[in-house]
Amino acid sequence: MSRRYRDLNSYLREKFGCRVQKITVDAGLTCPNRDGTVSTGGCLYCNPRGSGSGAHGRGMTITDQLNQGIPALTRRYKAGKFLAYFQSFSNTYAPLETLRRLYDEALAFDEVVGLSIGTRPDCINPAVLDLLQGYARKHMVWVEYGLQSANDATLQLLNRGHNVDCFTKAVQATRGRGINICAHVILGLPGESRTDMLATAEYLGGLGIDGVKLHLLYVVKGTGLERLYRQGQYRCLSLEAYAGLVCDILERLPADTVIQRLTSDPHADELIAPRWALDKNHTRKRIMHALAERDTWQGRLAQGTEQGST
Repeated sequence: MSRRYRDLNSYLREKFGCRVQKITVDAGLTCPNRDGTVSTGGCLYCNPRGSGSGAHGRGMTITDQLNQGIPALTRRYKAGKFLAYFQSFSNTYAPLETLRRLYDEALAFDEVVGLSIGTRPDCINPAVLDLLQGYARKHMVWVEYGLQSANDATLQLLNRGHNVDCFTKAVQATRGRGINICAHVILGLPGESRTDMLATAEYLGGLGIDGVKLHLLYVVKGTGLERLYRQGQYRCLSLEAYAGLVCDILERLPADTVIQRLTSDPHADELIAPRWALDKNHTRKRIMHALAERDTWQGRLAQGTEQGST
């Protein structure tokens, strides 16, 4: 097979007829798991900077970030259009008019054809969804909900501050509004077995969501996970184990689910372990090699296929 999974780049090219690149923007928002609404400690694996670029902290507006990023990514990827990706922390966690101003600022660029909004399932409400539904009438809109695991015990250990039912309800509230739904999943979480991770894939397959991002759990400086790692209470996945798990997950996700990410992209200056995670291209090649070795593909074991599910 030439394509063993449904990748995001191909999906976007089908929709827009050209290369469409995600461009990360930092809106300077926070998270209820840090500001005291849910907790102040954040998730076990997340450091105080979050996963973003830190551009807002350097005084850059959304406009500044797009003015800088669009020419660079056009040169690098020959991209013709862009999705503004609100990545760091919870990007629906602000007053409605603040969100409207931020989203409008990004969509003011002719090259930006849509929004991709990273958030938590406990950070949406009908008013926010109405706002996003309005944008979705003219633009592509993705909402990326952090699930990480479909195991409530794991979510409690991670200090996520929400359960699986919260995620299910967020998906149900979002569905039917023209908004694409993406779930974030982390492989290699403390205490999770292969069975647990496959159960997460099967849960997502049953929800009928539009996209999935797969992440490797890596250890970052200044996190609770670093403390567990230093104490010998957590061991990172090997590259071979991770590649095999990605194959397992892909086999169980429906064939039409858009796979937005196959692995993580850590900052080199923050990463403690595993160091192999820094070579994203090598990781991707190892995953593709593992799929080819198995002669398998996305959806092969998904519920509702001829092969059935495991």
